[in-house]
Amino acid sequence: MNFSVLMSLYYKEKAVFLAQCFDSLLQQTIKATEIVLVFDGEIGTELEKTVEKYTALLPLKIVRLPQNVGLGKALNAGIEQCSYEWIFRMDTDDFCHPERFAKQVAYIQQNPEVDIVGTQLAEFESDPDVLTGERKVPTSAVEIAKFSKTRSPFNHPTVAYRKSMLLALGGYQHHLYLEDYNLWLRILANGYHAANLPEILLYMRVGNGMVGRRKGWAYFKSEWQLAQLKRSLNYDNSIVIFSQFLLRGAVRLLPTTVLTAIYKKLHK
Repeated sequence: MNFSVLMSLYYKEKAVFLAQCFDSLLQQTIKATEIVLVFDGEIGTELEKTVEKYTALLPLKIVRLPQNVGLGKALNAGIEQCSYEWIFRMDTDDFCHPERFAKQVAYIQQNPEVDIVGTQLAEFESDPDVLTGERKVPTSAVEIAKFSKTRSPFNHPTVAYRKSMLLALGGYQHHLYLEDYNLWLRILANGYHAANLPEILLYMRVGNGMVGRRKGWAYFKSEWQLAQLKRSLNYDNSIVIFSQFLLRGAVRLLPTTVLTAIYKKLHK
């Protein structure tokens, strides 16, 4: 099965992390047909050299954006350049289990009705051999739909999804910090078929103040936008939606130490 891998590269990325990401793609038991790498603005000399080094090793297809536009818009630009119906997401500082593509491709071939399929992931900070947590998401369509009413039902960098579906939905929408959750709600509300594999097939780099960046009034406003989206999609009754907004919004205003404790509790 031919498929594209979609990534967005930002100038703040570290070259060593990008190299580790590329190395994991080289180690896949099933290789990507193409890797669409969007430069979200100028990326700097060191990252340019790293990309150039791997150009001879990986089927890289570079999409250069003249200025930084943010993840959602960068991914939309990349989606347009993907040559194949199936697109696999990945971030440039994460790395894949060697069997990631093989297992997702096998599931897609065995379940031709599916439109999006993600996996579980494990988190690490500085040392990939020292895992600090997991992000568990439900596997069945029924449980995914239920879970999505309160939390994001997919691990964004693990998903494989259909290009035709993304184009039909208008791709990612501007939604500060929550572009992926916004997309998942629209996918599920429109009746597309979803699944998650039970295995951990991606390792995600966390730390460096990640939790601390997930708080504040900007996030609170983004949660309100999410509630409005749920109402427009008739995703649940208004009382439940508003209650969820109050809960999620209040968490965004908690001190970083408390928010960190909650995050660790949810992602053990």
